[in-house]
Amino acid sequence: MSDFTEESNEFTLSLKDADPETLKSILEIHWDRICSRLKIEVGEVEYRTWLQQITLGGIEEDELTLYLPTRFLRDWVRSQYNSKLNQLWNSELSQIRRVELALTIPSANSEDSPTKTEVTQENHIASPSNRANKDSTQPIQERSVPITDNKEDEGSKLPLQTQLDPRFTFDNFIVGKPNEFAYACSRRVAERPSSPGFNPLFLYGGVGLGKTHLMHAIGFELAQAGNISVSYMSAEKFMYRFIASIRSQSTIEFKEELRSVDVLMIDDLQFLIGKDNTQEEFFHTFNALIDAGRQIIVSADKSPSDLSGLEDRLRTRLGCGMVADIHATTYELRISILEAKAASAKVVISPKVLEFLAHKITTNVRELEGALNRLIAHANLFGRPITLEATQEVLHDILKSHERRVTIEEIQRKVSEHCNIRQTDMTSARRARAVARPRQIAMYLAKQLTSRSLPEIGRKFGNRDHTTVMHAISRISELIEKDSAFAEDVELLRRMLES
Repeated sequence: MSDFTEESNEFTLSLKDADPETLKSILEIHWDRICSRLKIEVGEVEYRTWLQQITLGGIEEDELTLYLPTRFLRDWVRSQYNSKLNQLWNSELSQIRRVELALTIPSANSEDSPTKTEVTQENHIASPSNRANKDSTQPIQERSVPITDNKEDEGSKLPLQTQLDPRFTFDNFIVGKPNEFAYACSRRVAERPSSPGFNPLFLYGGVGLGKTHLMHAIGFELAQAGNISVSYMSAEKFMYRFIASIRSQSTIEFKEELRSVDVLMIDDLQFLIGKDNTQEEFFHTFNALIDAGRQIIVSADKSPSDLSGLEDRLRTRLGCGMVADIHATTYELRISILEAKAASAKVVISPKVLEFLAHKITTNVRELEGALNRLIAHANLFGRPITLEATQEVLHDILKSHERRVTIEEIQRKVSEHCNIRQTDMTSARRARAVARPRQIAMYLAKQLTSRSLPEIGRKFGNRDHTTVMHAISRISELIEKDSAFAEDVELLRRMLES
């Protein structure tokens, strides 16, 4: 115990007496470890959304400073993760008693860690970028240049370099019926940009269906080809850059730089609705690039004709190229996505668990992937197998949001699909075992999951007597006790239906 105390004291002294470069290296090593733990504890999606943009600051006595680029991000991280960050840093370095979350945009060319100087926030226009791909200890150049009212901070210093996420490629995009057309169009543009009929390419669909993935995949493919300049940004980022160039009186430089790229990609165009001046600038940029034979790729949550609030001249131009929609995922596509993600994470997960997730989380692929990440992290942290029971326990908050009231008709439909029989067989007089057993399962689940009485359940199954329902419940209960595989099958059905 004394040896451990001596080592800790020596390390504390080394922090106190270390030169700036050594101190920076020590903090970066521990920050990398803390980031790895955060990814596991909060999940990859949540980490990328809220915590990835934190940059490491300096240490003063027992207080460490971490920086965030916007007031919104700082306030959110402070309210949701402040205690977690304090706990993790204190466990890594006992000398650190307090973590301060500050607001600044450090210079990308600075060789030293940012100082603890508070920046006047009224002089900054900033917005979070949820898709920035950066090192956990080094601010990326695209968002690291301070923007003030000082004319010396020229808009030309706001580089339009591409921020592409290398994880989003065509190779790991799971193709199914809902997205095959959008995928094919994206492939075509990546192979032959500015092809007639494919410029602009407009991708639209609901949240979390793969629009951003396809845009990054196109950009990554084109960037790999070489000699092609690609600029990807959200509509919010476009607006931010435009306003910044106005404030720094460098709009000409901004226009020239933006219109010099070979491929311009604007994500989530719907955020320009109501921003008339920004829409006008985008309109002129759009025309300039199209006239020069450059490729434009745009995404939104609705088709151009449905984006009310956009200027008519802009909507008509967006719709004159290739418009490709991405539909809501099917059960088969969700299963494929889950299997691919589990394989890439090198984790073996029971098909029953994957089927359960695919049935329960149907609207958003990001939420589906986030749920799987939480299960994997929970299993790794606690060394427990990923069972149906564990899945329901770990994901109770997500599953609760998908709660709905189960009806006998829904039970009949779900059991019929699962057992590969017609739903009309549930109410027919057929007594073949292939039909009778699923019917008994449906009666059993109707009693378990609804408040209907036995006579009411019997009437829903072809006006059968309540004693028939009693026999079905008794028979299924016996089989569940004797046959573990059968019990697991019924349990899967119950969990898929359970509210």
